[in-house]
Amino acid sequence: MPLPAKTIQESPSRREFFGSAFRGAFLFVLGMSTTALTRRAQTQKTVWQIDPEKCTQCGKCATTCVLEESAVKCVQLHKMCGYCKLCTGYFEPEPIGLTTAAENQICPTGAIKRKALEDPYYEYTIDEPLCIGCGKCVKGCVLFGNGSFHLQIRHDRCLNCNECSISKNCPSDAIHRVPVSEPYILKDREQKA
Repeated sequence: MPLPAKTIQESPSRREFFGSAFRGAFLFVLGMSTTALTRRAQTQKTVWQIDPEKCTQCGKCATTCVLEESAVKCVQLHKMCGYCKLCTGYFEPEPIGLTTAAENQICPTGAIKRKALEDPYYEYTIDEPLCIGCGKCVKGCVLFGNGSFHLQIRHDRCLNCNECSISKNCPSDAIHRVPVSEPYILKDREQKA
């Protein structure tokens, strides 16, 4: 029985060699470009934040966050505060009496602290661990006051979920991604102050 003839491998032609080399070099450059663009995109990280000008204080920040205690907290802009004795972000619209008694306060957890400065001025501060992000104080301050209270996502608490559950449930589309270099959105009046 005859043995099969050995197949002789032909060496690639010069044209094939340079064509393969060109394709290889092109794929290498393409891979390097893709890697560079990916790294650049990764350095431009973003975080979730609430636009205080769009927020309607609906209360969903307190209930739809994936965390047991919402990452949304009320913040006080002292530069904008009037330090009013009758603060509409602190008291119910028609309090039983003008005292700091719990039944007169608008905050359900007592997160707003009031300190007398000199008659008739008071300083209001937020005890963030007590704040649940319900926005009741913000609504009172925006409706009747000067808007020195507003809600913001605190990044030391936020998990920065790929798809924020609060953002999905926000009726005013007030929550969106911002660059990590500017993680807080200022109110218009705060920017001018």
